Amino acid sequence: MTFSDLDRAARAPLRTLTKDNAERVGRHLVMVGRLIDDEPELAYEHAQAAVQRAGRVDVVRESAGLTAYRTGRYAEALRELRTVRRLNGSSEHLPIMADCERGLGRPERAITLSQEPEAETLEADGKVELAIVVSGARLDLGEPDAALATLASPLVRAAKGVLAVRVAQARATALEAAGRTDEAAAALGAYSAAQLAEASGGVVEDEDDVVVFDLDEDEDHHDAHDEADDSSADEARGGEVEPTDGADVESGVEDDTDESDDDDTDDVVENDASDVDATNDDEAEPATDVADAAPDQGEENR
Repeated sequence: MTFSDLDRAARAPLRTLTKDNAERVGRHLVMVGRLIDDEPELAYEHAQAAVQRAGRVDVVRESAGLTAYRTGRYAEALRELRTVRRLNGSSEHLPIMADCERGLGRPERAITLSQEPEAETLEADGKVELAIVVSGARLDLGEPDAALATLASPLVRAAKGVLAVRVAQARATALEAAGRTDEAAAALGAYSAAQLAEASGGVVEDEDDVVVFDLDEDEDHHDAHDEADDSSADEARGGEVEPTDGADVESGVEDDTDESDDDDTDDVVENDASDVDATNDDEAEPATDVADAAPDQGEENR
C-alpha cells in the first residue's frame, strides 16, 4: 500500500501538505477506500487519523463524513459534509446529507434539503439518489402516496443498473406502506435475488489483499519526525507557516468546523448546526445508505 494507490483526483489536494505528511495522509485515505464497505468502523478510524494531519483538505473531510455516515454517526457526518461543501463548493453529497437528516429523525429537513437550488446541480444519478431519500422521508411522515409520486418522475424511471434495482426496492416499500402488496411484489419480480442483494449492499465483491497498519504505531513512530520535517519546510518558506500543514491542522480542525457552521447563514441546513451537534447519534434511527452510489456506496429502507 503506497501513496500512488490513491486516486489521482484525491492526491491533488494533498499537494498543499509537506511531502512526508501527504504520504501518510494518503495511506490513510487508501485504507478508507479499501475498508469502508466491509469494515466501516476501522475505515472511520483511518479517516480520523487523516483529519488529525490534514483537517483543512476537502478530500480528507469527505472521507471523515462518509465513514461517519456508514457507521451511523449521522450528526457528525452531516457536520463533516457541510464542511466539505464549504471547502470545495460541491453539493454532490446532498443525498447523503438529506439521509443523515432522516437518520436523526428529521424527515422534514431531508425534504427541505432536496428543494435547495443546489439539488439541480446534481448529476442524473445523484438526483435519483435524492429522490430515493425523499421517498423514504415521505414514508417516515406517513405519506406513501407522496413517496410513490417522488419515484414516478421520468428521470427516476430511466435509472439503469443497480440504481434501477434500488428504485424498484424503494417503490416496493412505498407500495407496501400503501397496502398494495401485490404491486409491491410485482415491482421486484423483474430482478433476481442476487441483483436485489447487490442493490442492498449484500454482495461482497472480490477484495485485493489489504495491508492494515497500526494507527497508534504510525502516530507514535512518526510524530517527532513530522515536527522536524514541518519546521524545516517552514524555514524554507522564510518562516511562513503552511495553513494546511499537519501539525497546524491538528490544533485547528475543531475551530474550523464550528466557526464555519455558525457563519454560513445562507445555507438552509446550516441554521440547524446547533441542533445537529446536540443530537445523540446512538438514539438516531437508521438511514437509507446512499453512500454506495455516491461514490459507489445503499441501504434497505429506500
